[in-house]
Formats: sequence, C-alpha cells, structure tokens
Amino acid sequence: MPAGDPQRTWFPEMVDELRKRWRAELPLSDLIQLRNDLDAMLHRIRSERNIRIPVIRCPRCGHTGPAAEPDVSVRATILALGRFGIALVEEVKALDKRWAVYRKANGLDLHGTPAATKVSTGPCGH
Repeated sequence: MPAGDPQRTWFPEMVDELRKRWRAELPLSDLIQLRNDLDAMLHRIRSERNIRIPVIRCPRCGHTGPAAEPDVSVRATILALGRFGIALVEEVKALDKRWAVYRKANGLDLHGTPAATKVSTGPCGH
C-alpha cells in the first residue's frame, strides 16, 4: 500500500470524474448527487485496494482505535474544484457561499441529506 493512502480522500480517478462532470451552471441538487457518486467511488477504491482506516489515539481520553472513515462532503467537493484547478477561485468562493445558504435554508447536513438530531455517545463519541 502506498504511503499516505490511509488518510487519502481524493484519488486520481475521483478527480477525473469531478473534471468530467463539473460545469459552472450545475444545480446544487446535481452537485449533491455528484458528491454521493464521489463518496461511493472513494469507498469502493478503499475497499478494492484494501486500504485500512488509520488507528489513532483520542487526545481526550487516551482510547486507541480506528479513526472515522474518510468521506466526501458537499463542501469538500466544492473546495476540490479549486484545489485541482477545475474552477476559478472566485467561482469556488461563490459556490461555497451559495451552498451554505442552500444548506441552511433546507436543513441539510454536510452530505446534502436532511440533518438528523444527533444522539450523544459521550464526550469523545466512541
């Protein structure tokens, strides 16, 4: 397994897919679907390549265990447009603001799905 892969979120084939499907006039509902497809692609790549989740130590309680599995959020998809030179910085900033307004107005979570009430599992979440 190449170094750095356990923490890696953006693989080359995901960036290629983002390049293929991105257009400036993409509706936010389609952007959410693109995010869903990229997230599925990330999980498929990690599974096929047998990339394990990194093990971390909780700074609060000292618990050692697997970190949360990486995923792709809508905002990560937006920021990747700038990171990989797919869209201009100004376009990315405008889209990020548009997403924040849309997300709040529609009560959506980071992944573009209706936000659910969070159940606390304790101070550390594990």
